[in-house]
Amino acid sequence: MNRTLYLIAYDITDSRRLNNVRYFLKGYSTGGQKSVYECFLTDGELRYVVRKIEGIIRREEDRVHVFTMEGRSRTHALGIAVQPRDPAYFYIG
Repeated sequence: MNRTLYLIAYDITDSRRLNNVRYFLKGYSTGGQKSVYECFLTDGELRYVVRKIEGIIRREEDRVHVFTMEGRSRTHALGIAVQPRDPAYFYIG
């Protein structure tokens, strides 16, 4: 199953919607920090994640960016950051 690394970043103005987006994305992320998550997703999972987030946020108040990462690119991890990696299996939930 082909997975692509996406960085999903958000800025949510309401604490309830913020917690809903954070909780939802944690189920799909392999790493990240406060409001940026690293997610290895299939095309179908990406469509589901985007659709689900669209149902949580308010388009006129919140913003979410989904960045597709080039598979050959490397990140620069500083401090306690770790390199994103595609695990052998995923537990979604």
